[in-house]
Amino acid sequence: MTDACIFCKIIAGDIPATKIYEDNDVIVFNDIKPMAKTHFLIVPKEHIESLKSCEDAHQALLGKMLLLAPKLAAEQGLKGFKTLINTGREGGQEVFHIHVHVFGGGEPNS
Repeated sequence: MTDACIFCKIIAGDIPATKIYEDNDVIVFNDIKPMAKTHFLIVPKEHIESLKSCEDAHQALLGKMLLLAPKLAAEQGLKGFKTLINTGREGGQEVFHIHVHVFGGGEPNS
């Protein structure tokens, strides 16, 4: 956990978020700038900067995150969805704490 990371602050409870799931390894909450009607983030509680920073030891955590996506998407009413992991500044990553975007259901305000 780092003091400057917004996701670490959400995990610590210092910044509010609309949580839809949480366990010992991950927290899942709605994106504050949704790209679709349903748009949530799957974030590991361990601070890992990006997918590029992952190692073999993270394999189970990464698998867990990806397997949560369809389960939580279905619970949110999505029949289909997209996933996205931005990696690095050039890859569009804005928060340098790995996370999986899950989104679907059409445009946010339609």
